[in-house]
Amino acid sequence: MKKLSILILFLILGLNSIAQTEDSVIRKSKLIYQFAIQEEIAPPVWHRTQKAFEEAKAIHADFILIHMNTYGGQVDIADSIRTKILNSDIPVYVLIDNNAASAGALISIACDSIYMVAGANIGAATVVNQTGEAMPDKYQSYMRSMMRSTAEAKGRNPQIAQAMVDPRILVAGVIDSTMVLTFTPSEAIANGFCEAKVKSVSDIFDRIQIKD
Repeated sequence: MKKLSILILFLILGLNSIAQTEDSVIRKSKLIYQFAIQEEIAPPVWHRTQKAFEEAKAIHADFILIHMNTYGGQVDIADSIRTKILNSDIPVYVLIDNNAASAGALISIACDSIYMVAGANIGAATVVNQTGEAMPDKYQSYMRSMMRSTAEAKGRNPQIAQAMVDPRILVAGVIDSTMVLTFTPSEAIANGFCEAKVKSVSDIFDRIQIKD
């Protein structure tokens, strides 16, 4: 009877050890939810973003990755998306694959980590009308405020963020001319608006040491 009890104890310990090993393997793997914003920022993008965040939460994703290439779009839609990102319990990364202009810049700055491919750009967030002309200053003022507050929320320089909207804002050592600010990858990295220049999504995983 004593030998049987010892054997049962060894079996229990062995099963616990196997379970702990399997749990360790599970913890080392990561679940990523990826979706794209590669068109004008408009209601369909907002609907897709809402669905993406709901699905990411349902599957207990470790983080969300936005694959972005946009020249911008509606400010109100961009505001809804950036608010969703700022309030997310799941970390949000963005890969700028060429363009994050205007509303796209606002959304990108809301993300926890920004990555850019070679030749990509972020900035040029002046509010314009359908003919491309700058809107009156009350619209620019609101966009400047959103850019500042979003940058502050993520520990980025708010003065740089609003310089992407208003050509009158000068930032010493960054922009000293009367032009709207737009960053290349190396400029964005140097000023805290990009973590790294990458070639692909898999490069991001390598940088943050996700192998599975």
